[in-house]
Amino acid sequence: MKTDIQIADECNMLKITEIAKRAGIAPAFIEPYGFYKAKINDAIFEALKFKKNGKLVLVTAINPTPAGEGKTTTTIGLAQGLNRLGKNAIVALREPSLGPCMGLKGGAAGGGYSQVVPMEDINLHFTGDIHAITTANNLLASMIDNHIHQGNACNIDYRKITWKRSLDLNDRALRDVIVGLGGQINGYPREDGFQISVASEVMAILCLAENLMDLKKMVGNIIVGYTYDDEPVTARDIGADGAMTVLLKDAIKPNLVQTLENTPALIHGGPFANIAHGCNSIKATKLALKLGDIAVTEAGFGADLGAEKFFDIKCRKAGLKPDAVVLVATIRSLKHNGGVQKADWGKENIEALEKGFANLEKHVENLKKYGVPIIVTLNSFVTDTDAEVEFVRSRCKELDVEFALSKVWEKGGEGGIELAQKVIDTLENKKSDFKLLYEDSLPIEDKIKKIATEIYGAGEVTFLPKARKDMERIEKMGYSNLPVCIAKTQYSLSDNPKALGRPEGFEVTVKSIKLMAGAGFVVALLGDILTMPGLPAHPAANDIDIDENGVITGLF
Repeated sequence: MKTDIQIADECNMLKITEIAKRAGIAPAFIEPYGFYKAKINDAIFEALKFKKNGKLVLVTAINPTPAGEGKTTTTIGLAQGLNRLGKNAIVALREPSLGPCMGLKGGAAGGGYSQVVPMEDINLHFTGDIHAITTANNLLASMIDNHIHQGNACNIDYRKITWKRSLDLNDRALRDVIVGLGGQINGYPREDGFQISVASEVMAILCLAENLMDLKKMVGNIIVGYTYDDEPVTARDIGADGAMTVLLKDAIKPNLVQTLENTPALIHGGPFANIAHGCNSIKATKLALKLGDIAVTEAGFGADLGAEKFFDIKCRKAGLKPDAVVLVATIRSLKHNGGVQKADWGKENIEALEKGFANLEKHVENLKKYGVPIIVTLNSFVTDTDAEVEFVRSRCKELDVEFALSKVWEKGGEGGIELAQKVIDTLENKKSDFKLLYEDSLPIEDKIKKIATEIYGAGEVTFLPKARKDMERIEKMGYSNLPVCIAKTQYSLSDNPKALGRPEGFEVTVKSIKLMAGAGFVVALLGDILTMPGLPAHPAANDIDIDENGVITGLF
């Protein structure tokens, strides 16, 4: 069996100028990064402003196994399948982070015959967007320390600095550090820490900004800490907003690449859905809607995280109204949620499917609350049996949702025809009545409780003293109208990664609440969630190599 990287290396990529032409992008709007990648400049939005938007399809998933369930692969394969059926479909994805690429999950460019290419470039440094975000984040960190060192005109209390440094790798040793050691010339000793770059507020801002000046305003609104009088200090207050925006001036432009079947793909922004809002940029999604009859996008991890944040944060901010949602499941994820160990995922087990199906059922119930038509797709694996597939198909029929079997890893767009046809039928025959889960005016505590009880199925929400103090400060500052981004484990509907299936009536614990005034939301941290992951016992990086001819192996 060929690996993902072998399949990607054998594909017939078209020059990016040809892909741009296929997407309806004039040469004046593209800024090539070599032969197969390009940035799209903002002038295109003015040129397309009177063009009617296409339909918007979101791809999400049930709670995954640690290996992931092929949501990105399905998103790409669906777009390829739609194009095979004569539709002009554009795919809009997030950029991969080097953290999981070198860690446990591997890259995020799809898989098999449903990938975006050039796969190596996309999974590694791509066009430098995440590096720009990391640098802008760390410029702000260095300017905070320098501001205090040079006299502290803003009267910042160094014990109340909230801004962390960032790095786009998993490095648990940097979660909590001491900076400023070595004497007065090196500043002042204080506690600090790192988060992975995709959890940075700068990443969230890049993905939620409408244009460069909107980005500058949002960056300026970042609260970096508080004074001795407990007043907020922003990036604008210390004069960092202009330089940070300069560092991000190219990163804010969406990236154009292609799938293995030469379908145009926009890849831009990469926040994680378990610790951030988990969606690609507003700019890329809106551009895809202008360029295509159908824009296919995805949101990270399970629907309890990615889809909820896509709806309640991204759609709220951008005024987007999705027309359909595809819910990805796999036989192995259903067995996993049914309590089956990894070694036994390949064995037929209808009883475990029955138990694990409760997880899928809960996600369907949740998605129906948003009023968007649902299609469940089963991402096929070679170990799936006919009886198992038929079980899922029949159970979806009982739930009154469309079902399609997807074989896009094995067959690319051809394997996505059944799903693509179901999506087309849904778009043409079912009306979306999209609505948000909560109103802006709802207090922060009630927003958190609403998500926890209605989406997760919690019976009780406990706020630790720090979370209560954080919430009081945020409300006192006048930010109680912001949406909530909950950071929790992706492996369970609860905040306990071991509580699989459909736990009910459980307690969730809110440890702390962080204000992201620049991005325009508050982050509630549940359970033991971390914003700087660690590497597993056997990191993917151990298997990545390159030979004397520059051929890379081990990426997946």
